[in-house]
Amino acid sequence: QVRLIEFGGGSVQSGESLKLSCEASGYTISGYCMAWFRQAQGKEFEGVSMIYYGGDSPIYPTDPYYADSVKGRFTASLENAKNTMYLQMNSLKPEDTAMYYCAAARQCDPYTFHRSDFDYWGQGTQVTVSS
Repeated sequence: QVRLIEFGGGSVQSGESLKLSCEASGYTISGYCMAWFRQAQGKEFEGVSMIYYGGDSPIYPTDPYYADSVKGRFTASLENAKNTMYLQMNSLKPEDTAMYYCAAARQCDPYTFHRSDFDYWGQGTQVTVSS
């Protein structure tokens, strides 16, 4: 049973920070691709960050891949001891307002967000940024 649950969303003003967490159970995150996606009201899903792992592969996970819209402001990381992925979000903008979802995949494209790659999803946590 693979389960993901997100925490840390909330309402902040432009320029402030939030840190999201994604707690996993039923698997070890170090063996999976882990990603954050988001969806604003009335808009399509978009990838936010992705930490690559190609399944049963010797490939070492490199630095996370980020959407251009968040590069330099957001930082994704893994804490293996707690089986948790984080997303530190700094310099938040109103356009970052969205429901943020944690996702996991046994394999993924390391440089392109493909929603279909990801088999397991959390319930989402809302981030609202006011101007």
